[in-house]
Amino acid sequence: MPTVSEALAALGGVASIHSLSTAGVSRRSLESGVAGGSVQRIARGVYAHAQADPVLIHAGRHHAVLGCVSAASAAGLWVVRHPDRPHLAAPHGRPVPGCIVHRSKIPLTSLDVVCQSLRCLAPLEGLTIAESAVKNGLIQLPALRDRFPAVREKGLRELVGRIRPQSGSIIETMARYLLEEAGHTVELQVRIPGMGHLDLFVDGLLGIETDGHAHHSSREAYREDRRRWNVTVVQGVPTLRVTFEMLLNEPDGFVQMVQQALAMYRTAQ
Repeated sequence: MPTVSEALAALGGVASIHSLSTAGVSRRSLESGVAGGSVQRIARGVYAHAQADPVLIHAGRHHAVLGCVSAASAAGLWVVRHPDRPHLAAPHGRPVPGCIVHRSKIPLTSLDVVCQSLRCLAPLEGLTIAESAVKNGLIQLPALRDRFPAVREKGLRELVGRIRPQSGSIIETMARYLLEEAGHTVELQVRIPGMGHLDLFVDGLLGIETDGHAHHSSREAYREDRRRWNVTVVQGVPTLRVTFEMLLNEPDGFVQMVQQALAMYRTAQ
């Protein structure tokens, strides 16, 4: 049987008495933890570990949990922008100071979190979260499609239809979305002989490789990256390198750069 602190830690630091009971914590142990100061009763039927995240404690005091993009971030999904205010979910739907509240049953499933994100966020931001959830096996595409049957949500159904689980990173998803919105055809993970797989291939002509902040974890990785780059040149596949910061801060500039490169190489053919 876990201690109260162990059970709370496993539940994220804040939990209802029902969740704690399900985890095997007796009411007597809970009362003992409160008396000893290792556990706080923050609202009726809601308890928190002494070192719990203040945002979770604030949510728990209002009988809410993390929702939408905040829950997606906590789950390690691909989040383009972290919100200025936490997003919460609560059955009552009442305002919570300093937060955005989504009316929803709790506990939330991964499918609930993705649907909230798609409905709440800008299309690109919702897509990255949904795509990463599908890629990581947290949700299944058919189940996600079934959540948007109404005609009034046609745009969201179309966005779900653009999910590509083979996307390798948030940068690939962002670049693909921006280029598709500009009317380009984008292939993912195209095999180049001797090089491996190119992240993106635009209009059958231009390659795009994406660089994350931890792209080169070692000297060997750096050398392999340069070898791959040289192969694209030898194979006649012009390739651009893009970063998350470029796509986030200069999306129009990124698209313009790609279009200029395409125009130049089409002229050279």
